[in-house]
Amino acid sequence: MSDPNTPIPTGHEQVAIDGATPSERLAGPARWVVVIGTLLSLVLVINQLFNIQLFGLVLIEGRYLYILGGLFLALSFLIFQMRGGKGGVPSLLDWALFAIALSCTAYLSQTAQQNLSQGWEYAPPKVAQYVSVVFFFLVLEATRRAGGMILFCIVAFFAFYPTFAGHVPDPFSGFQSTFMQTVPYHIYSAESSFGIPMKAFGGVVIGFILFGAVLQRTGGGQFFNDLALGLVGGYRGGAAKVSIFASGFMGSMSGSVISNVLTTGAVSIPAMRKTGFSAKTAAATEACASTGGVLMPPIMGATAFIMASFLSRPYVEIALAAAIPSVLFYWGLFTGIDAYSAKRGLRGLPKPDLPRLKEVMREGWPYIFVFALLLYMMIGLRQESSAPFYSTALLLVVNQFRARFRLNLQRLGNMIVGVGMGLAELTAILLGVGLIVGSFSATGLAGTLVNELVFMAGDSTLVLLLMGALTAFIFGMGMTVTACYIFLAVVLAPALEAGGLNQLAVHLFILYWGMVSYITPPVALGAFAASTMAGSNPIATGFEAMRLGGVIYIAPFFFVLNPALVGQAPAWEIAVALGCALIGVAMISSALQGYISLIGPLTGPTGLPLRVMLFFGGLLIAMPQNALVDLSYGLSFAIGAALCALPMLVARRANATLSPA
Repeated sequence: MSDPNTPIPTGHEQVAIDGATPSERLAGPARWVVVIGTLLSLVLVINQLFNIQLFGLVLIEGRYLYILGGLFLALSFLIFQMRGGKGGVPSLLDWALFAIALSCTAYLSQTAQQNLSQGWEYAPPKVAQYVSVVFFFLVLEATRRAGGMILFCIVAFFAFYPTFAGHVPDPFSGFQSTFMQTVPYHIYSAESSFGIPMKAFGGVVIGFILFGAVLQRTGGGQFFNDLALGLVGGYRGGAAKVSIFASGFMGSMSGSVISNVLTTGAVSIPAMRKTGFSAKTAAATEACASTGGVLMPPIMGATAFIMASFLSRPYVEIALAAAIPSVLFYWGLFTGIDAYSAKRGLRGLPKPDLPRLKEVMREGWPYIFVFALLLYMMIGLRQESSAPFYSTALLLVVNQFRARFRLNLQRLGNMIVGVGMGLAELTAILLGVGLIVGSFSATGLAGTLVNELVFMAGDSTLVLLLMGALTAFIFGMGMTVTACYIFLAVVLAPALEAGGLNQLAVHLFILYWGMVSYITPPVALGAFAASTMAGSNPIATGFEAMRLGGVIYIAPFFFVLNPALVGQAPAWEIAVALGCALIGVAMISSALQGYISLIGPLTGPTGLPLRVMLFFGGLLIAMPQNALVDLSYGLSFAIGAALCALPMLVARRANATLSPA
């Protein structure tokens, strides 16, 4: 239980720039190697993407990806310990693996042109075979260290799958290869480890990860937290509403649920506890807000860029399509928090604890300007690859004129190490998950599974979607967001598309359902991380997060059944669909909380039946036209409104009874 006299942390007193983080724990020669390796890789990326031709260097794509991927793969052995965890002092074995990885990288990059012209994925020379085997096992070990044992087991199973695919019963059988045919295919083809995920990483992902890391470490996180406090901190449940806004901003930059919880939760959870929120609700709110941040434009983490590569669409289209689903999720969370706060009479944060909005904007306007430049270059100029680098450069220049967040040598070193750690972690995971993609390509299994899923679902779109949601949820429990999406984009998305659903909506559907496990027991990693900070029961926190973030389970069905909610329709239809969805989501959130905002509570013996009526009324109001039942928008809205009318009337009367005369 927090002391009510304890001042609410605003972030100023926290070591937000360079606290006791893994980037500080990495010391000695390994730290210098990571710094140098990260800087060299960034120079390589800038030279490639901007076509600078430094020292006359022009690289074919394969050679560029081998150098970039191999360098961060090698660094991962210095960053991640053998038994788990980041930082610390690398062992002799770690240094040996680092050296072997660099040696393999040198060979792969040197022979990239021969690989391309001679088709080494099918017929490599002997030395190339041996190098591919060594590199293959290095990728598996790096995946284990960076992604954990569950992801490693999944990746390892599918990586070896082509060697026994012919012995597996239908519908999971496929073309079989020998071990020495499978491994070179994984390493030398453009369909496996160095396929679409790594191409997206080397093209646009790395720039946005750099931008997000620099923004956070130059005071961006502080600014967005203070901005959220100034905007909504004084309203009822203000501390939780601040968490929604701040975590949304931060999650969009970081792309990681756990790091988002640990960063913003250190500020938001104590603030919520002080203003009357229970420990489990404070933790659940932070977990939900952090989960939704990864789905929020304009950055959305690395996964959105990989989605753009899979769909061969500009990233701007992905971000615009994700905007409405993100608004629906946060609107549902916001209305749920408001209902929770009203039901319990919770007040906003005390005015003395709130930063003044004018002062926040006066001090933080450069961040708004940097974001404006980023969006202009992405949307106006369509320069997705170069936009984050220009924005990062501007941010670093502006930062040096702001004394409080100015980078000194220590902070700069920690920032570079932090960037290197993040890039090495993502590289190890992408190389590992790429093995899964390669196995499906080598065996032809993806097409078989698509046909089987469509056959099992019959003519029922709903059954196909429920099967897809369950599959995405299960795999989301054992994988990171990016890894889960890549796997499902290969296995599940084609089946849903074959069922007649919109392609872009399908990919967002599997992304959302891959995220559900972060707030859903028995895994609920986001909720468990937040519960540790709040001192609440992890399982209870997970179930509370399910109730608060219930919209995340329903909204994907809305937009996958109605492409207007991902912007795939005329403007008038998008406006109608969005308006209906916002009203419906508000009713659903109110039903889950048992309180209708601005109206009153649903309590007593009739409370539960009325909440059920309100829930289904909201569902019909937000229901896509002709999606599951043969109803037009007008008729569906009318029936839904009729169902909601009685609960709203009863709630209003209850509120009048409870209010003093």
